[in-house]
Amino acid sequence: MEQVLSYLERNKERYINELSELLAIPSVSTKPEHALDVRHCARWVADHLSGIGLQNVQIFQTNGHPIVYCDWLNAPGKPTVLLYGHYDVQPPEPVELWTSPPFEATIRDGNLYARGAADDKGQIFIHFKSIEAFLKNRGSLPVNIKVILEGEEEIGSEHLADFVTKHKELLKANLVLVSDSSMFARGVPSICYGLRGLAYMQIEVTGPNKDLHSGSFGGSIHNPIQALAEIIAKLHDKNGRIAIPGFYKKVRPLTKAERTAFRKLPWSDRTYGAGLGVTALWGEKGFTTLERVWARPTLECNGIWGGFTGRGAKTVLPGTASAKISMRLVPDQKSDDVARLFKKHIKRIAPKSVRVKVEALHGGEAAITPINSPGVKAAAAALELGFGKKPLYQREGGSIPIVVQFKQLLGLDTVLLGFGLPDENAHAPDEFLCLDNFYKGMRTSAHFFQELPGFINGHHS
Repeated sequence: MEQVLSYLERNKERYINELSELLAIPSVSTKPEHALDVRHCARWVADHLSGIGLQNVQIFQTNGHPIVYCDWLNAPGKPTVLLYGHYDVQPPEPVELWTSPPFEATIRDGNLYARGAADDKGQIFIHFKSIEAFLKNRGSLPVNIKVILEGEEEIGSEHLADFVTKHKELLKANLVLVSDSSMFARGVPSICYGLRGLAYMQIEVTGPNKDLHSGSFGGSIHNPIQALAEIIAKLHDKNGRIAIPGFYKKVRPLTKAERTAFRKLPWSDRTYGAGLGVTALWGEKGFTTLERVWARPTLECNGIWGGFTGRGAKTVLPGTASAKISMRLVPDQKSDDVARLFKKHIKRIAPKSVRVKVEALHGGEAAITPINSPGVKAAAAALELGFGKKPLYQREGGSIPIVVQFKQLLGLDTVLLGFGLPDENAHAPDEFLCLDNFYKGMRTSAHFFQELPGFINGHHS
């Protein structure tokens, strides 16, 4: 390993230059005017992967942006890692809020600033370089590698599931490796082993058949905004629990080991609240803030509208009022079941004086990889070797749909080995990647590939 690690150390400056070249490509997937840039980025990545020694490099066209695939399968008897990432990025706007141009990589205070630096070009590049270090120094890898990189992650990965379904044989592996997330904090290496699912709903409450004058009609009918507010107010009880019958029936409880692991994290409710500018935290009684954010289901009103919202006054009694409600789900809950329970409950509690329409807009399942799985154990060992300290374990409150799809379509667990930071400004101006994490991440990646076979074959305890 010394040869590999020494190579990584010697080539740091070159890596920054190469990554800067990748970051200069404005591969903004959501904007049609950048479609050629996205294609150019796919070609750049494919050529780079070929140049570092990966084989069978292919660019698959989809009805959207291309998918890049390559592999190195010359380690018979060794496990196969499916490395997933994305080369598309979010739009840089508002550009005027960037300290330096978004597509000109700039180093300041030990951070590399550019759109895509953390999400996800910089993180996938970490693995490119550790793979290169093995192939240039040993001529081989300790594992088999398959790489799949998409150009539509930032717009919902619309064509990825179809690609995976059609290429199951091509993508067969032992586990998936994803680096598209953050560590718990700067200097605190951590492994994310769980993601929440989602059930996203819309409610429309209708009263009169048109907007009415509030002076002439107020007091005679139930205002749809009032009715909607009453409905929303009944969705939680006084202890912050969701009041939908059957909602918690399939919620997988936290284990004692998980609750103990969460308590070891350097966390302060006071600091968290102060950073958000709130006077008090709120949530389900009986659980810590981290437990509520990561491992308990939630129900939130994401938007509400109806009536007149412009400047000045208009005394209108609206005909309709609407709200968007999202429910974050945890392992064993099914989004379709929760959506059905939600619809039934809304119809049950809605006032008889209005008509209510409930629509399910989007759903996705929670994902969890057991902490004692070989992949997570190998990641923990690699992080300790790469960062010089034992990692902590965390979950993530959000969702990464492809992680669920890899499990459903390929039967594979995912190791989430993120090297970003919570304050990296992903999707915002001045996005950055911490260079210390970049360099230590490459060492960690190399150790992960080196250590994984032993954990999968049971040679490590």
